[in-house]
Amino acid sequence: MPDPGALLEALLRLSDQGGLVLVAIFVVSLFMWTLILERYLYLRQRYPGELQRRLEAWRQRSDHASWYAQRIREGLIAELAVSLRVWLRTIETLTAILPLLGLLGTVIGMISTFEVMKVFGTGNARGLASGISTALITTTAGLVTSISGLYFSANLSHRAEIEINKARDMLQ
Repeated sequence: MPDPGALLEALLRLSDQGGLVLVAIFVVSLFMWTLILERYLYLRQRYPGELQRRLEAWRQRSDHASWYAQRIREGLIAELAVSLRVWLRTIETLTAILPLLGLLGTVIGMISTFEVMKVFGTGNARGLASGISTALITTTAGLVTSISGLYFSANLSHRAEIEINKARDMLQ
């Protein structure tokens, strides 16, 4: 088991290298992952009960064929669809924001590099490396978190559509 103090120290060192943009990427990705985990837990634990309640309400109706009954059926399916799609747009938006934050970190790192070059010329390798390091760390962090979020966002959307289609079939 890794030492929590050493882990915190490594995170602080990385934060120093990446600056505030890296901290922003960390916060946004933490929020995104919280929402992704919430959606998977919802699909696994709460959604089956909600589906059963809607099915039970539909089965208790004596009329399934009239225009009015079909509108009730569509309403039940729409309620399920809304509950399945909660937070998906937010997750997609956060996934799109993360590479932009990485790009912001790249720009800030390169500005820092050019500032060092303006003051010291190309003779200060440590100063140049610091700005380039900031640029690369934030770019990598933004892209890696975005790519992982993109996969899980698409997976959740796909699962939601499958469940909506299953509900349509079950509510006949």
